Amino acid sequence: MKGISTLSIIPVRKEPGDRSEMVSQILFGETFEITGTEKSWTKIKIDYDGYSGWTDTKQITIIDNEEAQKLAATPPSASLDLLQLVLCGKEMTPVVLGSSLPFYYGKKFFISEKEYLYDGSVLTITNADISKVAEHAFMYMNAPYLWGGRSPFGVDCSGFTQMVFKLCGIKLLRDAHEQAGQGKRVADLADSREGDLAFFRNEEKKIVHVGIVLNNGRIIHSSGKVRIDRLDEQGILNEETGKHTHTLAEIRNIR
Repeated sequence: MKGISTLSIIPVRKEPGDRSEMVSQILFGETFEITGTEKSWTKIKIDYDGYSGWTDTKQITIIDNEEAQKLAATPPSASLDLLQLVLCGKEMTPVVLGSSLPFYYGKKFFISEKEYLYDGSVLTITNADISKVAEHAFMYMNAPYLWGGRSPFGVDCSGFTQMVFKLCGIKLLRDAHEQAGQGKRVADLADSREGDLAFFRNEEKKIVHVGIVLNNGRIIHSSGKVRIDRLDEQGILNEETGKHTHTLAEIRNIR
């Protein structure tokens, strides 16, 4: 059975309960597979990245398999506005940057035969385009850090990179250590290019942070907020404090 989000943001939790850790979010229009239930909670597997967790059953909308298959075969369209409203009848729903607009055409899109109106900026993703990675990344500037977040109103480090790359037509997995297994390793920092991913390790050599390489020795990443800092062979140099905050592990090209 398949489901879809018709709410702006749905929390995905580690365990079935409101007090459980939020590990990710489903944005408007994103789909998932229903894999189990427990009382008022539904276990899901997100179609975009295969991530699993629990959602409040009251917050999800069921779609039939035929609609899900058609949607999977249709080039995805995404909202390019930080915040916009969609209208279904007399009901309005806010959607954030990177939300999915199923079967979008001519300011309209459809979910389970319901017609939605959207009068904002839209990107229909037909192929990968890393050339706009900085443009998309800058849209998230100063978004507050939020563990499990994927929106401009709260985003973690890997949620940030995943959403920026979604707008570039490139799928990334959810967590930093998972993303570190994608693409090809860049031999040296000097060989890196804008749009590469830089990964950072803790004292136990585990990947715990990720950011996007920019030109001129800079990096954009979510740490406290989405910010731009210096990147050198040692790691991230915070331009406000003059201190290194993250230890560089490797750089990967995801093109």
